[in-house]
Amino acid sequence: MKLTGRAACKSISRAQEHLAQANGHIAELKVQIVRQRAIVKYALDTGQRSEMAESLLDALEGSLRIFEKHRIFLLSCSVNLAGSSSDPNHHGHATGRDFPHTRMQRAS
Repeated sequence: MKLTGRAACKSISRAQEHLAQANGHIAELKVQIVRQRAIVKYALDTGQRSEMAESLLDALEGSLRIFEKHRIFLLSCSVNLAGSSSDPNHHGHATGRDFPHTRMQRAS
């Protein structure tokens, strides 16, 4: 099923909005990670406990990886919306099955 011109433009516009939002989150996370690394380094350099600072750094880095995967998913959606497919069952967008999901497991 091919999207009509107006529907395709709306879908592409929405995908671009989501992509811009994801890029913003990625940029913010990178800044937070740099700051948190400095905090961890300071704690280690001054002999202070760093467990909580390191744990937060790990969480921020994990979030960054997840947002980067989400960005790849959004890019695949944009590519699929912009192109046409000869597959009549392909609806012009990636599905959850098209994106490799990973689940973070809590350590007990």
